[in-house]
This record gives sequence, C-alpha cells and structure tokens, in this order.
Amino acid sequence: MEQTHKLPLKDRLKALWGYFSTYEKVWFFSILILAFIFSFIFPEEDINGVNGKLIMALYLADTFLNILCELLISKQSKWNFIVSVFVEIVEILVCIVTAARFATMAVTLFFWLPIDIISFINWHRHPDQEEEDLTKVRKLSGWAAAAVIAGIVIWTIGIGYLTADWVDSAEELLELYGGNAAIAKAVCYIDAGVSAVGIANGVFIFLRFREQWIAWYISSIGEAIINILSGQFVLLVLKVGYLTNTTYGYIKWTKYIRAHKDAQKIDTIF
Repeated sequence: MEQTHKLPLKDRLKALWGYFSTYEKVWFFSILILAFIFSFIFPEEDINGVNGKLIMALYLADTFLNILCELLISKQSKWNFIVSVFVEIVEILVCIVTAARFATMAVTLFFWLPIDIISFINWHRHPDQEEEDLTKVRKLSGWAAAAVIAGIVIWTIGIGYLTADWVDSAEELLELYGGNAAIAKAVCYIDAGVSAVGIANGVFIFLRFREQWIAWYISSIGEAIINILSGQFVLLVLKVGYLTNTTYGYIKWTKYIRAHKDAQKIDTIF
C-alpha cells in the first residue's frame, strides 16, 4: 500500500481495490447505496433559506467520507486521518447551513481538525514491525477509563446547560425542530454528550487505544437520536454503518492486541 504511488494509475487503483476485503467492499457499497435510496425517499426540505438539495448533497458527502474513514481506522491505517479532515470540513458546513449543533461544530473546528493532523503524525511513528501498512494499537487501563467517564458527565451537563439556555430566542434552531423548544433543548444536551464522547474518542484514537470503538458506539447512538429528532433520516444509514463497522473494527483491534501482547508492555505512550 505504501508504494502504490510509484505505480501507473491503473495499477494503483487495482492495488487499492485489493487492499480492502470482500466484506469491507460489500459493507462500504451497501451503506452508500442505502444512503442514496434514503435521499430519494426522504428528500431534505429547505432550512433557513438553504436549498434542501444542497443540504442532502452534504449529507451524502458526509456519509461517503465517514464510511471510508471508518474502514481505514478498522484496518489500522494512518491514512484515515487525511480522509477525516475532509469529514470535519463537511460536518462544519452541515452545522452552518442548518444553524444547529454548535457544541459539535466547535469541537470539530477546534479539536477534531488539529487532532487529525497530530494523530496522523503519531500513527506514522508507530508502524507494525511486520506489516508497515498497520499501526500498532493497544488497550486502555481501568483507572483512566473511569476518569474519562467522569469528564464526559461534567462536560455534558455544563455545555448542555449553556447551549440549551438560549434556545427560546433562537428562531432558526427552533425551525429545525418544528418550533418545539423542549426537543431543541433535549438535543442540546445530547449534542453536548456526543461532543464530549467525541473528544474522548479523538484522544483514544491519537493514543491508539482500542476503546475508541466503544466511544464510537456511544456517539453513534447519540447521533442517531439527534438525526431522528431533526428529521435527518438519510444520516441514519450512516449510523447503521457505524454500528456494524465498529463491531468489526473492535474485533480486529482486539485480535491484534492479543497477538502482540508482549509488544504492548514496551510501547511508548505516544
């Protein structure tokens, strides 16, 4: 995979196709096709003066980039972070055009974009000794997990309260939820929780911890609830993809960690 840039385009594309297993290719195209089908069944309406077709195009781009990124993470490839940069750009645009989910937008802008870049550098420094396409991964200790959970709870309550406090005066935000302030405030708290888990996930990925997959489970469920409340049904296809590939990725990383147990003891923290 590392040397494909030296090959002709045809051979590079062939190598890229062969890089993914049959399961991975079936999963990728199944989610992509389902997303396009849902885009016709549940067309997006205009929001805050923005054409619904443009919003749907952003949703589909988000789906394509996210599932590609997910596959690369499950394969322990550092190139997932390059794809992730484009994911963050698209998701920031979605937040802007829908005038919603400001906690997630802030975390994406000030946390995810920088963490993607430094994580690419960090993963590049820890290739597997036998397969250079792989990056060495490991698992989290119990006390560290407890500290992360406490931080997530505090962040969710604090940021959720701050963002929900001004919902009543946010007409554009209320429009997304049919004028229902209670739903809008609930989404603010869920969004705060998702953003907190997202931060933990970013740190876990940077440090190459397997527990990032558990964080993906939690954030995917939270995102799915928000998508339902917001009427963003096409994005539910992406969440189904997350949940299935997260299981796949967790199993693959666990097998790798068990097979390289001795190497985990001497690995550096970064």
